[in-house]
Amino acid sequence: MDNKFSRPDYVFETSWEVCNKVGGIYTVLSSKARTMTELYKNNVIFIGPDKIKDQNPWFKEDDQLLHEWRLEASIKCQLGIRVGRWNVPGNPITILIDFDKLYASKNDIYSQMWSKYGVDSLHAYGDYDESCMFAYATGLIIENYYKYFKLDNQKVIAHFNEWMLGMGLLYVKNHLPDVATVFTTHATSIGRSIAGNGKPLYNYLTSYDGDQMARELNMVSKHSIEKIAANNADCFTTVSDITAKECRQLLQREPLVTPNGFEKDFIPKGDEFESKRKKARAKLINVAENLIGRDIDQDALLVATSGRYEYKNKGLDVFINALGKLNNIKQLNKDIIAFILVPAWVKEPRADLQCRLQNNEQSTEAPLDRPYLTHWINNIENDAIINELKYLDLQNKKDDKVKVIFVPSYLTGNDGIFNMAYYDLLIGMDVTVFASYYEPWGYTPHESIAFSVPTITTTLSGFGLWMKKLGDKRGMDDGAEVIRRDDYNFNEVSEDICNDVFEMTTKSNEQENILRQEAAERAALADWSHFYKYYEDAYEIALQQAQSRK
Repeated sequence: MDNKFSRPDYVFETSWEVCNKVGGIYTVLSSKARTMTELYKNNVIFIGPDKIKDQNPWFKEDDQLLHEWRLEASIKCQLGIRVGRWNVPGNPITILIDFDKLYASKNDIYSQMWSKYGVDSLHAYGDYDESCMFAYATGLIIENYYKYFKLDNQKVIAHFNEWMLGMGLLYVKNHLPDVATVFTTHATSIGRSIAGNGKPLYNYLTSYDGDQMARELNMVSKHSIEKIAANNADCFTTVSDITAKECRQLLQREPLVTPNGFEKDFIPKGDEFESKRKKARAKLINVAENLIGRDIDQDALLVATSGRYEYKNKGLDVFINALGKLNNIKQLNKDIIAFILVPAWVKEPRADLQCRLQNNEQSTEAPLDRPYLTHWINNIENDAIINELKYLDLQNKKDDKVKVIFVPSYLTGNDGIFNMAYYDLLIGMDVTVFASYYEPWGYTPHESIAFSVPTITTTLSGFGLWMKKLGDKRGMDDGAEVIRRDDYNFNEVSEDICNDVFEMTTKSNEQENILRQEAAERAALADWSHFYKYYEDAYEIALQQAQSRK
């Protein structure tokens, strides 16, 4: 396609995760922002929810930016609006919306969406109302901006991410028919729900009916807005081949695959890289030593997994199971420290651990109570990770070769224990494991190899499948291993993870450095300089559809 000919003049991109770090979509948007601003300059505008207010570390407000428009839009749309820059590479213009006033009109909005498009909001619960009020607000803002700046003769894209923004797309389609709309699902709500409820998703995918499963799993309203938005968009996209299969079956529309890239500017280089890696390892080992009450060899193998607390979907269950197998290998001659970096229902950082860290007490004192937990969590006795560690007797006893450290806090730089951001700790790891059962793309393994940390993932990850296409050598020799996973081979996957991590303990320093270089070279093939072209294709398709309506 001739992207230069059809390149949009304006792009509005909306998501619940603009300046609101929740999950992988934040990484998608924040990492591609630089590429977008290089192409569209100040005519790319991100729109997000104003949830964090004045303490938002990712947003730099600029009261003079779009000042006159903001004042008028606030009055006409009756919304709280802040304008500034997203604090990521590219620093794109960003609009944050306080949409609370829309709740008073919620029933009218839902009635309009039902009568115009058949969106079923009757069975809504949980985060549905909040998401849809924000989505509707984005439609109001795009409409106001479009009319205020008279963009009638411009090529305009309005891009909406996930079911949460579906009503924004439908509003724009109804009120601004000349605007080209794009809808991206990063994970179908029904596919995620089928997997999360323990049903076999993959072996029986072609037998599932999305509407019927929505009724069975009490997902009618979310599925309804997602399916209708997908089928009304000028271009419908998803992030991987594996999720495209879900979309065809459950949403009944063929999507364009737009794989997720990564921004290389996030990654330190040269001496800075080595300095940050050394600092991260020192911090990780120090926290572990003070928890378990004994010294740890500086050449210990540091292993990590991370992501959202979806116990089965993210493969936390099989990862812990593999650690139990590792701990029983008699030939293991190197300490393994496994970090589970998964935010849970956190209560507070441990005061006893803080005291040891602040006072530089001897780590060879007695271990702390629950010497595997860095922060106290609510409902601790019913936590799935903690109960599995107990069941497998992974309690960080003196003779255990495998020590497990559960970090249930978001790592934003002020968690009270590490006080370092996630990337600043990731760089210190020796290998990561992301044994996902349900993973539409898989930014965690993608980020890992981008930071030169070899990774283990599965064929049920979109990123894993992408790496398979490149050619995946058996074992860790190419800096990554993609393990075959299906609905029923849990034990086989656990055994493979155990063997791959054990293999890493046998590598010399020179071999480790080679693996790290291999990982980085593979990651370089998946940055936005290679992948953004797929979004340009999506925008061309959408613009052609919009042009046909004129």
